[in-house]
Amino acid sequence: MDRDGHSDQKIREILGLKNVAVVGASREASKAARFVPEYLAEHGFNIIPVNPKAGSIMNRKCYKGVEEIPDSVDIVDVFRPSDQVMSVIDGIISKKPKVIWLQEGIHNPEAEGLARERGIDVVFDRCMLAEHRRLFG
Repeated sequence: MDRDGHSDQKIREILGLKNVAVVGASREASKAARFVPEYLAEHGFNIIPVNPKAGSIMNRKCYKGVEEIPDSVDIVDVFRPSDQVMSVIDGIISKKPKVIWLQEGIHNPEAEGLARERGIDVVFDRCMLAEHRRLFG
């Protein structure tokens, strides 16, 4: 898999952004799509869960799509398989986040290219929790 080319300094800057929509947030505590956003919330991030099958996650209102979130979003953290990123990319791009973060193991060059064409930075194949611990732990 390619590397996203971000330096540690750039990742630190990205992790300084605090409004994070989590696409694919999970109700199940054992899943990364639940414990990663919980960790981020414990470390000062404002987590906005996105899951069309849930009304709330982490005692927070859950949205069906990123485009439905009324407030601005800095980072969209994606917990969807690589081959499903295209199905959510248009809604994400329409929200105009500063960064789309594709979690560890997720890489979709076509979707990433569409985001970059719109001026959105893309981080891929990295875990926000792991990077936060590594750089700020």
